[in-house]
Amino acid sequence: MSKIDWDIIDRLTRAFPNGFINGQGEFVAHRTGEYFILRNCETELDIKCKVLEWFSRAAYKTEPYGSKEKNDEFHAFMLRGINLFLGTRFTQGDMEYIYTYLGNAINHEKTVEFITEAQYNMGFFQQFENRRATDGKAD
Repeated sequence: MSKIDWDIIDRLTRAFPNGFINGQGEFVAHRTGEYFILRNCETELDIKCKVLEWFSRAAYKTEPYGSKEKNDEFHAFMLRGINLFLGTRFTQGDMEYIYTYLGNAINHEKTVEFITEAQYNMGFFQQFENRRATDGKAD
C-alpha cells in the first residue's frame, strides 16, 4: 500500500463516513462488515476496481437488517459512497448490472475495461445482455 497517494485514501474515507482501515490493512466501509483488502492495492485503479467489485452487492441487494427501511438506508449509504468516491451517478438499478457482471471480482479484466475504456458508461453491459440473449445465460 506504500505506493498509494494518501489523498486517495482520504477521499475513500470521506466517501464512506465512519469507514476506517483496520490492523489487517482492510478498508471497512460500514459496520455491517462491508470491506475489501486495501493493503494489496498499488494504484488508484486498484481501489476503484475493488470499490465496484466488493461494494456493488451492498448497494444493490445485501440485507443486513431486519427491516426494509434500514436496508434501504444501507443501500443508499453504500451507493452514495461509491458515487462520491468514483465521481459517478450510478443508480441502484445500475448496481444490479455492476454486481451481476463484475461483483466479487468475477471478471476483473472487465472491471478494468469498464473503468478505463468505457469510463463508467452503462452501455458497456449491453455486450453481456446480448450474449445472455443469444446463449440463454449470463456471462
